[in-house]
Amino acid sequence: MMSETIGFIGTGLMGGPMAKNLLAAGHRVRVWNRSPEKLQDLVQAGGEACTSPRDAAEGASLLICMLSDGPTCDAVMFDDDNAACPGLASGATLIMMSSIPVETAIAQAERCAAGGLGYLDAPVSGGQRGAIEGSLAIMAGGEASVFEAARPVLSAMGRPVHVGPAGTGQQTKLANQMIVAGTIATVAEALLFAERGGADPARVRDALAGGFADSTILNQHGLRMIEENFTPGGPSKYQWKDTRTALARARALGLDLPVASVADALYADLVEHGDGDLDHSALILELRRRNAL
Repeated sequence: MMSETIGFIGTGLMGGPMAKNLLAAGHRVRVWNRSPEKLQDLVQAGGEACTSPRDAAEGASLLICMLSDGPTCDAVMFDDDNAACPGLASGATLIMMSSIPVETAIAQAERCAAGGLGYLDAPVSGGQRGAIEGSLAIMAGGEASVFEAARPVLSAMGRPVHVGPAGTGQQTKLANQMIVAGTIATVAEALLFAERGGADPARVRDALAGGFADSTILNQHGLRMIEENFTPGGPSKYQWKDTRTALARARALGLDLPVASVADALYADLVEHGDGDLDHSALILELRRRNAL
């Protein structure tokens, strides 16, 4: 695989290990984070710490953004005094791996095209474990030729799939987050139900393994619920952000999605009760509150 010079913006819970996998694959990675202390591990692994987003973009053929939300991405990529994209040479590509609204991704693609830049919206799923292991599901929207050129770099972080034009990566991520939120809620209810009925939740989880109710969420997040280990791999506040975004997109498409609406309301209450920084599997705490347990 040919080595690339990659600018990487946002090296937090997910971005840090993703950038480290790019370094391990032999790429030159120029990194920036608003909190410079989060760059230390990457510098030790061979990354180059940059003083601004524009500094990270200069000389890069690919610029990856892994920030928290759409407004932050717009500001850091395009609008701030030291925004990153003006530092890219014509023909470079912005890969937006943050979870942002579909409409924001489409608008970013148009801004990039006007500036002679390629664009992919390529959000991910798999949590911190997937980021560390390089096994993320990567859902990419944009031109097929831009995707194929970026595929080797994306493959260092996980399994990239091209799903359609700009914006469809985010549409797919929202579909993913609807499934995740609804399944976490169902697993939490089922374990609470089993426990209240006198069964051992850990043995219930074991008993369901391999059957039709088995899933990655039952396996991983069910264990988190049983162990009450809510150290965030995917914080609840970001899960709620995504369900809100999904419902707003559904309304724009003329859809009524009752299951997603219930999951969104549960996460809203979880965050309101102060648990937004806990892992999204902590939704079981909200169910316990509702049942005075």
